[in-house]
This record gives sequence, structure tokens and C-alpha cells, in this order.
Amino acid sequence: MSSFKKVSTLLCILFALWAPLTAVMADDNTDQSSSSSATQVDPAVELPKMQVVLDKIKGQVSDVTDETQLGELNDMAVELGENANTLVQSLVPQSQQVDAQLAVLGPAPQPGSGVKETADVTTKRRQLLAQKARLDDQIKQANALQNGVNVLSSQILNLRRDRLKNQVSLNTGSVLSAKFWQPLYNNPIDGPKIVAFADDLKQSVLLSFSPGYRFGTVMWFIAAVLVMALGRRYMEEFLAWVSINKLSEGRLRRSFLACAIAVTTLLAITLCCNFLALAFARHPDVADDVSDLVSSLVFQSVLAGLIAGLGRAFLSTRRPSWRLPVINDDLAKALKPFPIVVATLVFIFQGLEAFNRAIETSVNTTIFGNGLTALLIALLCLMMVIRTRRIRREITVKGEDVERSRIAGLVDIALILTGIIILICLVIGYVGLARYLSYEVIWVGILFSTFYFLHALVIDSCQVIFSTNSAPGKLVIRSLNLSEKTLLQLGSLFSGLFKSALIIMLILLLMNGTISSSSPSEILSRIIDFFAGRGLEKLNLVPSHVIMALVTFIAGIYVVRSIRNWLDSDFLPQTTMDDGMRVSLVTLFSNIGFVLVLLMTLSAIGVQWNKLAWIVSALSVGIGFGLQEIVKNFISGLILLTERPVKVGDLVTISGIEGDIRRINVRATEILLTDKSTVIVPNSQFISQNVRNATMGNAQGVVTIPLTFPLDIDPVKVKEILLGAFADNDKILDTPAPSVSFKDLSAQGILLSVTGNVSSQRLISSTRSELLFEVLVRLREARIALSSPQTMVIEQKPLESDNP
Repeated sequence: MSSFKKVSTLLCILFALWAPLTAVMADDNTDQSSSSSATQVDPAVELPKMQVVLDKIKGQVSDVTDETQLGELNDMAVELGENANTLVQSLVPQSQQVDAQLAVLGPAPQPGSGVKETADVTTKRRQLLAQKARLDDQIKQANALQNGVNVLSSQILNLRRDRLKNQVSLNTGSVLSAKFWQPLYNNPIDGPKIVAFADDLKQSVLLSFSPGYRFGTVMWFIAAVLVMALGRRYMEEFLAWVSINKLSEGRLRRSFLACAIAVTTLLAITLCCNFLALAFARHPDVADDVSDLVSSLVFQSVLAGLIAGLGRAFLSTRRPSWRLPVINDDLAKALKPFPIVVATLVFIFQGLEAFNRAIETSVNTTIFGNGLTALLIALLCLMMVIRTRRIRREITVKGEDVERSRIAGLVDIALILTGIIILICLVIGYVGLARYLSYEVIWVGILFSTFYFLHALVIDSCQVIFSTNSAPGKLVIRSLNLSEKTLLQLGSLFSGLFKSALIIMLILLLMNGTISSSSPSEILSRIIDFFAGRGLEKLNLVPSHVIMALVTFIAGIYVVRSIRNWLDSDFLPQTTMDDGMRVSLVTLFSNIGFVLVLLMTLSAIGVQWNKLAWIVSALSVGIGFGLQEIVKNFISGLILLTERPVKVGDLVTISGIEGDIRRINVRATEILLTDKSTVIVPNSQFISQNVRNATMGNAQGVVTIPLTFPLDIDPVKVKEILLGAFADNDKILDTPAPSVSFKDLSAQGILLSVTGNVSSQRLISSTRSELLFEVLVRLREARIALSSPQTMVIEQKPLESDNP
């Protein structure tokens, strides 16, 4: 409860600071709001000007070769689109107002109706209709302009991506050469630019302390310090209190607290940077290059906060018992500085690149900044692995066991290889490639760490919400009137859906985003383009398409197998389906899933379906010659899975083969015989031949033993002996009761047949053997013999003439 009081005190302090901040912001914006309200935009004048600007941007894009200039043109295009959208938003209310006025005037009277209206009304309606047509035309032009801007922005993004690929392959000189370090001691081109930017930055600070802004600057600065120093700590303690007192016991507490640590750190750093930006760069007279740099730093604070938050959540040095991954305490304390260092490096060097773009530095200075970034990140990767291994050795020397998972080993290997490759690229002169790899390893780490925490939070939340013993689970049961089995099925279903969604988003972000060249809007645009299928209009077998197809195939196979395992292990066992039905559903899903993965792979490689006539022709020829049996068995397998005349677990007899169906595959069915051998039967035989299914419809089996007795036996006594042997056997069912039938009376003897039922067809053979032993023993004790088979002996006697 003390944590809650601390948070309440902090909120009161922030609220006390908010009132003067609001007043200061209102004073700061008074002049701007008055000037904007006084300025009226004429769409008839602005739309042609905006179209001219768009045409100029299009003309410049085709001639620009510099990445910085492309970024500036993209920003100009985005700003132009925002202006067009603002113009549309201002024209739509005017058009609605004209519609309301026309509705008041009503429709024009029809000729010959005898209704006349005054000239003033007619003139007013004509003016309103003309104004309505003009506004609609202007709205249409503005929307067309906005669509053109969106298309141009997408083209610029694709062009920048292609330029980045080309830049990566350029050799700009080794970091060991004097030319690389020249910007530090001899930079006549960028030196004056840096001095001028420093003057602009100094002027921005002076403007922030000018009359009317001084108090607001101080308050924003104090708010930034409070958020960073106290807000993160108290908010984290408050969320820990919520986790302990409000959440159910179990893994959900740890996963919730880990995500809370990451989020609070992210919010604290982001808000702190935003408050500092408002403190020192909110004046309208701040230079454009300073404003652009501050805006870029605010965006970079999101990445820095995310890196620092994920690192703190992973290590959790303040609460070791709540640590989500299995990490030794000494190892966690040793790794504690690295997330902060990585976040600081990303923030500084991304800010340095934004500074280079803001003042348009030379190529040598830009290459120097990129190389220094890659060098420090590579050294940091190697130092992290070296420190980790040293701590592990020290712990081992102390006699303590260090649990090291396979994933940790893979991470160490990846960091070592990445660091060595970056250093090699820097030495041989490929600075662009080294920079790309350095930011890529950070981006991959961010994505996998975020996926790890979200995956744990989703799984633990589903286990609690859909648990029959938890309060949320009981509430769901009462609210929706569900059974406990249905609740468990819903838990498995939602857990699988969320896991699949997280995996898909992880794959999309890995393939379509990187912090070295993309903003959140660019990453989102690439994801939308991926779903829209753009770029697959032609059959282009280029390396990037092949790599994309390979990634799609591997990811698709992984997703299909994960869902299949989830269906087989988690979801279907909680249903009322029998084993055969579950296996059939899993097999059918696997077949359809693999077909879809194949289609997606062909799409990713650039295959267009309306141009696949040659593939269809080739398949038809192949089916006619060699694939006929394969296709027939495949179709028969689908029929077996859907109609289910036989299913996994059934006891069948086909072509003299009797055994249990073990698996129904795409081409053939596996039958397990009693001697544990397996017979592979093509699926088409189950469709075209007679099949005996002993377990279909009725699972019980019948044991029948025919016996032949001599004619002089007592039938009643023999009947009692046989029924007694059957009744005393535990496997014989009481209902229906065993019976003895008089089958035949012949010269060989009396033929009796005794019958009993067992619970399964698979018990017939063993039960029959036991009963035969028991019947023979009881007949021998009663001195009753079975009828001996009669034989005819033909004896040839010698003739009398042959006698001597």
C-alpha cells in the first residue's frame, strides 16, 4: 500500500505542475492561433499551387541520387499530402452546409405544376448549386492530389530501399586509413556548417528562456526530471503491487511485471525526451535544422527506451525471484550496464545521422559517423560475449551450476559472428554493409525480445482467464453458461490464435523493417504492401524473390506444424471426438496447410496464377502418363478422411490382410498386423475393393467355438459345462448372455456351437484360446470325450488261387 501512496503523491505533484504548464502553453500558442484564424486559404488558388509543387517533386525525384535529398523530398511530399488532407477537411463542412441550405430551399418546382417561386429563391438556389459543384470539384482535386502524394511517397520509399542496397555494396575505404579519420582534424567543408548549427542551437536555448517562455521552459524541464527520476520508479512499484495483490498466483505475475518494467522504462524515456524537446524547441522562431534534429531525437528516444526497457525486463536485477528467463544472479548483475549502453549508443548515433541530414554534411563525414557506429556496436557485441563467458567461468570455479540453454549458446555464436563480420567489413572498406549489419542485429534483438515477453504474457493470461480454478475463468463460465471442457477448449483456441498472430507479425517485421533505414510509417507501409501482394505482378526470378520464397516456405512449414501439434496435443484431446476423428482432422489440416504453403511460396517467388497455363498443361500430360496412380491415391485419401469409411484405430480386413489402421497418409494407408509388422496399402484399394471393418458401428466381438461330441453323450450336461466355462471367464460379457446352439446331428456325432460376446474385436483371439483350454480341462474332468473322426479302411484280401 505504501507504493500506492507514493504514486498518489507523485500524481498530485504532477497535477500541481500541470496548471501552470497549461497556462504557459496557452500563452505560447495565443499568437499562433490568432494568426492562423486570421489567415484564410482559398482552395481555388492553393490547389493549382499544390499540384505544381507535386509535379516539381516528381521531377526532382528522378534526378536525385543522394539519400538525404530523397528523404527531404519524401518529407515534402508527406507534408503536401497532409496539407491536402487539411484542405479536404475544411471543404467537407462547407459542402455539408451548402447541402443543408439547399434542403431548406427545397427542390425546384416542376414545369406545369402550377407552383411558382420568387426570383430571389431561384437565384439563391442557382448560386448554392454552383457553389456545391465548385466545392465538390475542389474536394475531388484535393483527394486526387492526396492519392498522388501517397503513390509518390511509396515510390520514394522503394527508391530509398534500392539505394540502400546499392550503398551497402560500395567500398568506401578502410577504417584503418587516414582518410576515414580526416573529418576529426581536417574538415573544411563541414566545419562552418557545424559552427552555424551550434549557433542555431544556442539561439534556440536563448529563445526558450525569452520572456513569456522562461517559466514554461523551467516547468517542462522539471517535469522531464520528475518523470525520469521518480515517475518510472514509482509507477514500476505500483505495477508490482498490482501484480502481487490483484493477479492470480502463477507465471502471469512474472510475465506481467516483466512487460510492466519494459513499458514503464519506455514511457519514462520517451516522455522525458518529449518534455525536453518542448522545453527548448517549442518557440516558433527556432531554426528548421534544429527543429528537425529535435523531432528525430524524439523518435529515437522510442527505440532507446524500448532497448533499455527490454534489457531491464530480461535481467530484473531488483527482483531476481521474478526474473522470467533462467539467468544466474551474478551473470544478470554483470550484464546490467549493457542494455543502457546499447540504448545510449543507438540514441547518440541515430541522432548523429539525423544531425548529418539536418546540416547536409559531406560524404566523408557521413561515412565517418556510420563507421564509428558500426565499430562501437561490433566491439560491444564481442565485449558482451567475453564478459558473459568470464562470469560463467567464475561461477563454475565457485562450484555453482550455471544453467545454459541452447538458445543462449546460439545468441553467443550469433553475436561473435556478427561482431567479427562487422570488423572485417570495416577493415576492408565496406562501411555501409557494416553499419547495416550493426543496426540489423539490434533490430533482430528488439523483435525477438519483444516476442518473448508478449508470448509469455499471452500464454500466461490465457491460462489464467480460461482456467476453471481462477476467478476470471469462473466468471466466464457463469456469464456464458459454459462447461469446464468448453472453457479449456476456448483457452487452447485463443492461445493458439495469439501465438500464430505473434509469429506472423515477427516474421513480417523481420522481413520488412530495420531501424537503420525505416521509420514506423515506412515499416507499416511495407507490411501493408506485403499483405496487398504488390510486386508479384511479374515472374521475376531474382535473388531477393528467391530468398523471400525460402523464408516464406520455412516460416509456413513452421506455422503449419505448430498449429498441427497444437491441435493434436492441446485442443482436440479436450473435445468429445474419438481418436480416429482427431487423427483424420489433423491429417486433413496438414495436407491443406502444406498446399497453401506451396502456393504462398510460388507467389513469393513471383509466380502469377493467370500465367500458369503451361504448368497445368504439363501436369495434365504427367497425369496421363505417370501420375495417374498418385493422383488417384491422393483423391482416395481425401475421400477416406472426409467420408471416414475407415479411420485410424479400426480393425479391417482387405485382400486377406487383417490388422489395425495405424495412419492414413496422402498416398497410402498403414495397417499394423498382429506380429507388429506394417503393410502399406494404396488408398485407392479402400475405395475400389470390399473392405471388412470389424469395429465400425459395433465395437463388441463374438467368440464362437464349434465342438463335435459322440452320439451317446448327455447333451444337457455338456451344455452346462460349456456355459459354465464361458460364464466364469472375465472377458465374456454378461449381456448378451452366452448361449449353446445345436447345429447338426450326423453319423459323426452331435455338433454344438457355444457363443459369447467380448467388449472388443481385438479380444476374440486371446479369449478363444483361454476358453478352449478351459473347455477341454472341464470335459476331461467330466470324462466326456470329443467325437473322433471316423475313417474308412479298405483292406484287400488275397485270392484263393494265390495260396500255395
